Amino acid sequence: MTEEAKTSEPQADPAVSVVGPNDGETIVLGTTRMRILEDGSHTGHRLAIAESVLAPHTQGPPQHRHARHDEGFYVLSGTVRFTVGEADYDATAGTLVMVPPGTPHTFANLTDQPAVMLSTFTPDLYVQYFRDLQAVLIGGRPLTPQANVDTMSRYATQPATGLT
Repeated sequence: MTEEAKTSEPQADPAVSVVGPNDGETIVLGTTRMRILEDGSHTGHRLAIAESVLAPHTQGPPQHRHARHDEGFYVLSGTVRFTVGEADYDATAGTLVMVPPGTPHTFANLTDQPAVMLSTFTPDLYVQYFRDLQAVLIGGRPLTPQANVDTMSRYATQPATGLT
């Protein structure tokens, strides 16, 4: 083994993206903090990945459907309540939830502890949605349900109506 192969330092390669534990773009949306690990710029826009920390008692977005992308959620710690249509699933650490296009869904942290999850978006379409929501807040406007729906609509997403 060469000395170069033994080192734990990342090797410089333009085809490889390395995001360290303190790197990535941070987006704060109320009681949720996201860290964009891959925005699609290194994957030909096929895949985006974000880490989300949901504070205790955090409500997620309104139940919605994506028309053009899959969304995956891997729970790293805590418990996240996923609502898919009218069914609820309490996902604990180690649980993967995959949501295909057209499936109504939302999530929340109903517990007294923070929850952390890794999310994937294939393709990367939805990352800009989170950036746009943050821009609403930074612009001093409230993040109303209508502002959320308007922003969703720009990314092939709509509220799931007719569900309780």
